[in-house]
Amino acid sequence: VQLQASGGGLVQAGGSLRLSCAASGSIFNINVMGWYRQAPGNRRELVATITFGGTTNYADSVKGRFTISRDNARNTVYLEMGSLKPEDTAVYYCNADLRTTTTWSRDIYWGQGTLFTVSS
Repeated sequence: VQLQASGGGLVQAGGSLRLSCAASGSIFNINVMGWYRQAPGNRRELVATITFGGTTNYADSVKGRFTISRDNARNTVYLEMGSLKPEDTAVYYCNADLRTTTTWSRDIYWGQGTLFTVSS
């Protein structure tokens, strides 16, 4: 199983950007998908999660500015980010709580991370 994130880059404060993350491999089903971020010198923190049924959860710092969504048919999760601030600068990681068809076990998988920088 692999999670491939894309969409990072450099954006000016106040701008917007969309991140995508596609899961591939021997996947039976995916329960929760999410985005986390880690700024330099900080611990990795939750940004947003979304269940298979579409229930979402957001960190207080991004509520009203970020929107998480997913395409279950494509095993893909998106993060629409708006009203960006310099403090949003971080490496963004996607993850998925899924069950594989090889082991039938349920585990959490992480993407490789994508750097996203907001300039002031």
